[in-house]
Amino acid sequence: MSDTSPGQYPEPVIPPLAVPSAYDAPQPAAYPPPGAYPAPAQPLAGQPQYPHPQYAPQQYAQAPYGQTPYGAAPVYATGRKTNVLAVISLIASILGILWFPPVLASVAGVIMGHISLSQITRSGEGGRGMALAGVIVGYVGLGIAVIVVAFWIIVIAIAASASQGGYRA
Repeated sequence: MSDTSPGQYPEPVIPPLAVPSAYDAPQPAAYPPPGAYPAPAQPLAGQPQYPHPQYAPQQYAQAPYGQTPYGAAPVYATGRKTNVLAVISLIASILGILWFPPVLASVAGVIMGHISLSQITRSGEGGRGMALAGVIVGYVGLGIAVIVVAFWIIVIAIAASASQGGYRA
């Protein structure tokens, strides 16, 4: 049984401190005696001296002009800069055909297409085909919108005259 009464704790046990001895001390590194290694080779006159041959500069094979050496990425010509309005014109005209904002997008595509065509002739930028496509698709979208509106006007006019009794089949 324990000689502690309830509510009292036993005395803590503290281990003794470990004192390092002379046997635990780190030993000095054993170096080879002088002259154990061969003497470094002397560089030739006029040659740079490098402490390690692995760090010396390497000679790489030169590729012929116009060809890329092994492991190098090929360089491609980027060409002319594309006119931004030509791209926007084509996108707006396609949106007009898809009836996103029906007439507004087609009109915007036609206007921006004409502006980009004039910019391309002045600056020599690329994108003439996209500008032409934007103008053509924009005009086609406007034509489709006019045909649809005319169709609905005719349908409404026929329905209005039929309801007044003017049309009998």
